[in-house]
Amino acid sequence: MIETILLGIALVLIIEGLAYALAPSLIERMLEAMRAMPLDMRRLIGVSAIAAGVAMLWILKSF
Repeated sequence: MIETILLGIALVLIIEGLAYALAPSLIERMLEAMRAMPLDMRRLIGVSAIAAGVAMLWILKSF
């Protein structure tokens, strides 16, 4: 169980690191767009991302 959690964290760090390394100006524009969004919209995006991640894990674990 702990190995799976650490694997997930490592993969997130790799993907985020790639985004910052390959497209730093795009990240800046996305952050500016996020600042312009209302707080409720940002929360909805976060909850949607969590739900999508849980659904993906549930589907992948069922195989």
